[in-house]
Amino acid sequence: MFTFAPTEGQSKADLHADLLSAARALVESEPDAVANMANLAALIWQFLPDLNWAGFYRMVDGELVLGPFIGKPACIRIPLDKGVCGTAASTGATQLVPDVHAFPGHIACDAASRSELVVPVIRDGAVIAVIDLDSPSPARFDEADARGIEALATAIAPHI
Repeated sequence: MFTFAPTEGQSKADLHADLLSAARALVESEPDAVANMANLAALIWQFLPDLNWAGFYRMVDGELVLGPFIGKPACIRIPLDKGVCGTAASTGATQLVPDVHAFPGHIACDAASRSELVVPVIRDGAVIAVIDLDSPSPARFDEADARGIEALATAIAPHI
């Protein structure tokens, strides 16, 4: 049994460092990718405030397929040239979107989402998944969140 919790009032950098440490502890001895993604989605949900969706899309046969997540039911398949997740996967670059309604081709799986952060998970030079975070608040995510989730993606890549 693991007990992980953010500390009240800590800086964003410290919050992401604690999230990363907890994530490493969860995945280090578990070989099952789906179990790891499920636990990681729950951990992200627990650590990061003001989310309405947190989870993974996995790269399967050239498209993104829904993986473990916390939130409302979501789009199951996303082509690589569509939406924030498809853009992150096709470019291999983090997408930090303060207003999803201003993003060309945004896919509205949940109409309540206003901002989004999508970080590709890269292993052996290839995108194998994306971490997708949505918030009902505009401009919820910033560069500190992007750096924190990028560090998380790098650390978990061998385990998913």
